[in-house]
Amino acid sequence: MKLVAGNSNRALAEAIAAYLNLPLTKSVVRRFADMEVFVEIQENVRGEDVFVIQSTSYPANDHLMETLIIMDALRRASARRITAVIPYFGYARQDRKPGARTPISAKLVANLVVTAGADRVLTLDLHAGQIQGFFDIPTDNLFAAPVLTRDIEQHYKTSNGVMVVSPDVGGVVRARAIAKRIGADLAIVDKRRERAGESEVMNIIGDVKGRSCILVDDIVDSAGTLCNAAEALLKEGATEVSAYVTHGVLSGGAVARVSASQLKELVITDSIQATEAVRVSHNIRVVSIAPLIGEAMRRTAEERSVSSLFD
Repeated sequence: MKLVAGNSNRALAEAIAAYLNLPLTKSVVRRFADMEVFVEIQENVRGEDVFVIQSTSYPANDHLMETLIIMDALRRASARRITAVIPYFGYARQDRKPGARTPISAKLVANLVVTAGADRVLTLDLHAGQIQGFFDIPTDNLFAAPVLTRDIEQHYKTSNGVMVVSPDVGGVVRARAIAKRIGADLAIVDKRRERAGESEVMNIIGDVKGRSCILVDDIVDSAGTLCNAAEALLKEGATEVSAYVTHGVLSGGAVARVSASQLKELVITDSIQATEAVRVSHNIRVVSIAPLIGEAMRRTAEERSVSSLFD
């Protein structure tokens, strides 16, 4: 079992390696003067079971190309099996045609990953579960729910009026899974999105008065939805609002928006490497999914069940 890391989230790769008690395989991933990606694997991987750890986060295109070229190098070095470990799968929000003459980029990226040489894919909280079907190879979509649930139970009195809230109708299944795990009630924010990156909260489905609310989502990008939802919940009588989100994209002025919002706390995982702004923010906290991904990788290498992690 060999671990190869790209440049997108070196800290997570090192944490996974520490969990598995394995060193990262020596490799070079750098740029030529014209910014072309160059990869050199500096250890023998012939006949090995190799895991490539790389989130396709900002800059998404650079990190995607790194992933593809690393896998091509491994394939040409006669690795026995290559598993693409992609904690944050970029382009996942482009999983269908929302209008005429638009791409389904998630399918294109899936094709690229397979063509580059991946034999399996291991990812975390895909934006849309059906993206697993875009890959023509075995794909394991892990869930951050056990990690987030454990943190909620450590920081909140779940038996004392906690309510889990989905920030939109599309995230109800995800929020319900968390609510079921902690034995909490569920509410839904009904919103209308006028254009990409902007949202307007319309209605709260459920009685949140006097409750401590926890918003649950898979991706926080501009953070507009979460901040608007927190404001709406407080207007409806919620005592406090926190948010638990798997992937902290937090592009543009999102961190400043969260810091200035009425959110008590935003908890994200380290599927995307935290920026300096995230690290110094007073109300953003990061929890690690390294043990979860590391255990899934171990079970994959040993041909054991991965789904039993979530029983």
